[in-house]
Amino acid sequence: MDDYYSFIKKVYKDIGVDLSLYKEKQMKRRLTSLRERRGFKSFTDYYEGFKLDQDLKKEFLNRITINVSHFYRNYKRWEVLKKEILPDLIKQKSKIKIWSAACSTGEEPYTAAMLLSDFFELNQISILATDIDEEALEQAKVGAYSKRSLDETPKDKIEKFFSEHNSTYLISDELKKIVTFKKHNLLEDPYDGHFDLIICRNVLIYFTEEAKLKVYQNFNQSLSKDGILFVGSTEQLFKPQEHHFEPVNTFFYKKF
Repeated sequence: MDDYYSFIKKVYKDIGVDLSLYKEKQMKRRLTSLRERRGFKSFTDYYEGFKLDQDLKKEFLNRITINVSHFYRNYKRWEVLKKEILPDLIKQKSKIKIWSAACSTGEEPYTAAMLLSDFFELNQISILATDIDEEALEQAKVGAYSKRSLDETPKDKIEKFFSEHNSTYLISDELKKIVTFKKHNLLEDPYDGHFDLIICRNVLIYFTEEAKLKVYQNFNQSLSKDGILFVGSTEQLFKPQEHHFEPVNTFFYKKF
């Protein structure tokens, strides 16, 4: 008997993560691999195992979140944001409010902060960065990264906002001050509002169509008038009007 459905009900009740809103085939395959690697023959046994072992539980949460990131990921998209999206978005604005949703270990919100520093003083930039993974958020708050994660980062930004210590690159305190990290479940928790820009990339591909619809509706309500949603390269909205968005560039959508 397949006990996966019983497992996801227990996870939802105890942890608050609704695995039924993730694409079943992909998620079940990921978790079956992890469960078997840890020596559990069933999902029932695996659930009982991580109830007793916090390290197993952390590993499970890490597995259901996708913490793969680096600074200026898909560099050309950030160039579009800088040259084609922001000039219109920030007209007559003296400050800007941004949400980096599902921010993983912080590379994305820090990238946004560096890019926006070309348009605003740092104290005029407010960035909320959220993720479901508390361990990833703690790493983001520390702000320590490998050289490899900076491969696409402009040299002038590295010189201005990083210091190197024993092959580790540390984010400057001045940049850290404008990013607030907070735990948030896109599928369960209430959304903040009045954002000029929401960045959510390479996460929604793992959600069911029903879950995506809910998230897009919430994003739309969270944006200010004419606010922009910036999505990942695998997450184009094929019928953006249904979500009250209009395309302004590839992977960028304006609220209407």
